[in-house]
Amino acid sequence: MNLYFAPGSCSQASHIALHESGLPFETEKLIPSTMKTESGADFMEINPKGYVPTLKMDDGNILTEGAVILQYIADQNPGSGLAPKAGTLERYRLQEWLNYIATEIHKSYGPLFNKALPDEAKINGRNVLTKRLSLVETRLSKTPYLMGDSFTVCDAYLFVVLNWSDRVGFDLNQFPKIKEYLARIATRPSVLAALRAEGLIQ
Repeated sequence: MNLYFAPGSCSQASHIALHESGLPFETEKLIPSTMKTESGADFMEINPKGYVPTLKMDDGNILTEGAVILQYIADQNPGSGLAPKAGTLERYRLQEWLNYIATEIHKSYGPLFNKALPDEAKINGRNVLTKRLSLVETRLSKTPYLMGDSFTVCDAYLFVVLNWSDRVGFDLNQFPKIKEYLARIATRPSVLAALRAEGLIQ
């Protein structure tokens, strides 16, 4: 498998999941300013959607959309515990969290990166994000990870998205359980490996 990624973007969740999975994989960085990969390939020919994560499977097929890629990675090594078995209620619970992160949390951070966004719109955006994260804070007051006692792909995704908070000026101090959660996940070998590979830490 070959993961196309951009450092610090949502593709980092797939990068973490690949390290967690124990599966062999390669990575190639996207240069967003040129839409070329680090090797010089035209990324739009690889994924016409024009964004990462993008996964080239071993048979040459291209898979897109983070929540889908995360589940594909988990299913390649069921013993990793990264996702419950397909068809079970627990698997649907995982999909429920993945969709919530993608549509309610990830998308709420997006506008806050826009420096041209009026202050009033940013305030409204932060208020929406506070509401969305309050549900996560409640969940993490009962269990160490979103799905219970074990780390899964939805934790990889949430970890990456929440780490955008400093970049957009969103204060997480109002969410002590989330801050504990982030600190706990940040020490995982898979996370450290992905951050090093993306050049974000030494």
